[in-house]
Amino acid sequence: MVLRIRLARFGKKHAPFYNIVVAHARYDIPSSHFGGPQILNRKLHTTERAKQLQRKTNPSDRTARNSRPLEVLGTYDPKPQPPRPGDTHGRPWKDIKLDISRARYWVGVGAQPSDTAWRLLSMVGILEPQYRVGQIQGQVVKADSAHKSLIPESKILAAQPTTRVENMEGGAKHVGT
Repeated sequence: MVLRIRLARFGKKHAPFYNIVVAHARYDIPSSHFGGPQILNRKLHTTERAKQLQRKTNPSDRTARNSRPLEVLGTYDPKPQPPRPGDTHGRPWKDIKLDISRARYWVGVGAQPSDTAWRLLSMVGILEPQYRVGQIQGQVVKADSAHKSLIPESKILAAQPTTRVENMEGGAKHVGT
């Protein structure tokens, strides 16, 4: 089974809160893209094709959407928090608490992060940014693929809320989102 690093939602109705978890993937993930299930052969007989599609699109019982994850790596609070007194930046921030050593272990073992988890792990410095146009630690990062941004660079460099990343082992750093 393929392992995924993804976000599991907790919290109230209009107050999202996420756990960053390692869990079994709900579908077989093709190696070329992180998309959903693929249809391989359309020329099969109807009953045989239906069985193949059913096997391909139905998640197994042990990888249900709300099943228990293998490990909880940390938490992510996407709501901007008010600036703390004495903060030199004076901008709102988002809270990420992550066990960096365990996250590096799971990425090294071959766990595939979802797009949002990839973004969070790239902010911390575990993965390289993928198809992102924005500002990270004062430097503008441009996309290398066809996903070009239509936003002018002057708006990208405008003030954005920062993210406060806390390592569960200790220490914290501020990263722009």
